[in-house]
Amino acid sequence: MEIKDFLVAPECSVLEAMRQINRNTKGIVYVCKQEKLIGTVTDGDIRRYILKNGDLRDSVTKVVNMDAKVLYESEKCLAKEQMKRYKISSIPILDKYKRIKEICFAEECVRQKKSVLKVPVVIMAGGKGTRLYPYTQILPKPLIPIGDKTITEHIIERFMDYGCSQFDMIVNYKKNFIKSYFLDNENPININFIEETEFLGTGGGLRLLEGRYPSTFFMSNCDILITEDYGAILKFHQEQNNIITMVCASKRLQIPYGTVEFTDTGKVLQLKEKPEISFMTNTGLYVLEPEFLKEIPENTFIHITDVIQKCIDKGKNVGVYPIPEENWLDMGQMDELKKMKESLENRL
Repeated sequence: MEIKDFLVAPECSVLEAMRQINRNTKGIVYVCKQEKLIGTVTDGDIRRYILKNGDLRDSVTKVVNMDAKVLYESEKCLAKEQMKRYKISSIPILDKYKRIKEICFAEECVRQKKSVLKVPVVIMAGGKGTRLYPYTQILPKPLIPIGDKTITEHIIERFMDYGCSQFDMIVNYKKNFIKSYFLDNENPININFIEETEFLGTGGGLRLLEGRYPSTFFMSNCDILITEDYGAILKFHQEQNNIITMVCASKRLQIPYGTVEFTDTGKVLQLKEKPEISFMTNTGLYVLEPEFLKEIPENTFIHITDVIQKCIDKGKNVGVYPIPEENWLDMGQMDELKKMKESLENRL
């Protein structure tokens, strides 16, 4: 990588900085004006900004840290010592004009081993997958191939990388097909199948698990892939003392029309040509506490989002863990399935 991969201008948006961080994979960018360093922005800075309802379209200067640690070229030999002392994973080396000449990384920090979580994982796989007809009229959604593996195997492997080994799959539609596939697989995965006798939705199906888990667990829809640090997600959930944490992706859409803002009396205030809107959307990955299951009515079709709203109305802690849009792959619709396949092929 080159230095330019870590630089953003003060005019860029928070969302653009977020995407640059995602591209360089080091968790940080440096804000520079006319090549001179202004400050740093980390993925943590942006996450805290989002959680305070900050607008992703705002200038990155809204989140910049202007007290970042730096060294000058004559001090480069102190880089490792300074990173260790201040517990930071990188430090820029500046010339006398405050231009970044080099970036030193504490590789042992930025390439540390993944957390070993050993947390149960629930995969919701009971639906008919009607948005993927005609594929799912023949093949159940959990078994749709993405490359040389099924979507479910991709999900499971990501969690196994973090030491997760207990997998529960809630099944209904074509359940015998799904069970047979995993039981006959040459590389068997230890999965427990919980069978719905009727369709209960993403919330109602979870109720079947009450009493199964003594502590925190993950839940994932069977049609998504999340490329994130699951250890960081779990840590956030526990630190916030949430009953459930929703992993949400930043999304940006451009309205294909010019818009008009006006007063109650019909006076035009502002015209905007094809404006962009930014928002956070639910990815379908959650971290839950067992007590969440008690909020779900028995033998009732209900969406998990309705149960979440019930918890919010009761004043329980419901959290959001924001991630970049690029780290969320969703195959829930035909065009998204194609994008997921292309994205995974590019990453392999």
